[in-house]
Amino acid sequence: MAKKILLDKINIPGIKSYEVYRENGGYDSVEKALKTMNPDDITEEVKTAGLRGRGGAGFPVGLKWSFIDKKSGKPRHLVCNADESEPGTFKDRYLMEHIPHLLIEGMITSSYALGANLSYIYIRGEYMWVFKILEKAIKEAYANGWLGKNILGTDYSLDLYVHCGAGAYICGEETALLESLEGKRGNPRMKPPFPAISGLWGNPTVVNNVESIANVPWIVNNSGQEYANIGIGRSTGTKLISASGHIKNPGVYEIELGLSVYDFINSPEYCGGMMDDRPIKALVPGGSSVPILPAHLIYKTAEGNDRLMSYESLADGGFETGSMLGSGGFIVYNDSACIVRNTWNFARFYAHESCGQCSPCREGTGWLEKVLYRIETGNGSLDDIDLLWNIQSNIEGNTICPLGDAAAWPVAAAIRHFREEFEYHVLYPEKIKDRDHFAKEPYSQVKQNIGK
Repeated sequence: MAKKILLDKINIPGIKSYEVYRENGGYDSVEKALKTMNPDDITEEVKTAGLRGRGGAGFPVGLKWSFIDKKSGKPRHLVCNADESEPGTFKDRYLMEHIPHLLIEGMITSSYALGANLSYIYIRGEYMWVFKILEKAIKEAYANGWLGKNILGTDYSLDLYVHCGAGAYICGEETALLESLEGKRGNPRMKPPFPAISGLWGNPTVVNNVESIANVPWIVNNSGQEYANIGIGRSTGTKLISASGHIKNPGVYEIELGLSVYDFINSPEYCGGMMDDRPIKALVPGGSSVPILPAHLIYKTAEGNDRLMSYESLADGGFETGSMLGSGGFIVYNDSACIVRNTWNFARFYAHESCGQCSPCREGTGWLEKVLYRIETGNGSLDDIDLLWNIQSNIEGNTICPLGDAAAWPVAAAIRHFREEFEYHVLYPEKIKDRDHFAKEPYSQVKQNIGK
């Protein structure tokens, strides 16, 4: 049985309530931290754990905490990024909806480690029902002495608030989130300075996502070394995966990092195999912004090694033959899927969500969407494929924030691995008029019939 850290207690009846959560060991990490540890001790445990940011970038959490400016004398803040807007990703919502006190406990323990006395959870606008669940949990925490002045009779005080955004994907970027939290338009800031030096209202600030913070209570209770003993290499601990697409069992799963991709897709404990038992065609392992992997690279790397659910293994080979674990938005496609339509759909999203601050992203995402639409509807040319490649290459690496990269990478990977499918759309427009063209005639069969 795989180790469970975050979902271990999620099926206990009533775990959403304070009483049941407390009866099952809830808030023990706060008590241990405030009564037996100093803030630096907690940071060192998180460093030892090797916990990496679970929002997508995978940056070491303890290292990020160590960057916070403790010498300026300014107030410090912890901000939880609950603006889960990456298409294909829904695991943070699952945690907040079903075991909200785990996040509250993690916020208190982490805020103590950072010396923050005022912290925030920034949640996306579409999660209004989850917003209300968190509000209720925070009130319960205040009522039972876990928030407010002199927590547990110590000299540590913390106020915690939930702030609801307006549903902008760009506010998942940490500096755009801070701008929005300050009441301004959610445009990303130039870095440096980084938030650890000048963040919320110019104060030292750490921004971590929901899953990252929810791991902290277990690490404090059990030690960083115990956490580091789980997983593989520098991919320590467990990871929540949002699994969707053409699989038999879509849902949220907690895996030990290092599980093989084959076992995750085919095990009855997880995805349960392919829907309708059709062959797998492609995989997006980490949310819509990461490169797509074709079938021959899903279970094996280019060198023939087993592909594992880890930061390193999924990235093996770079973007030529690899991808990214990202946020864990795991989208599986069988042979009925149209890669051109899927890529166009992602491009529509990024064109809509660009904040418009950088011209490569503002103009480029719109053109990606338009050209992909031409090809998808049978009105494109072969030159359009090269045009797409040119557009994405002019976006990648040329924007203030990673949204430009997020829009460019899926297009580049789709052309790199499925160029002949783009050419098929151009050369045989009459064949793709039917929206379910590949469902009725899989592309592997279509290729054999081309020219007949």
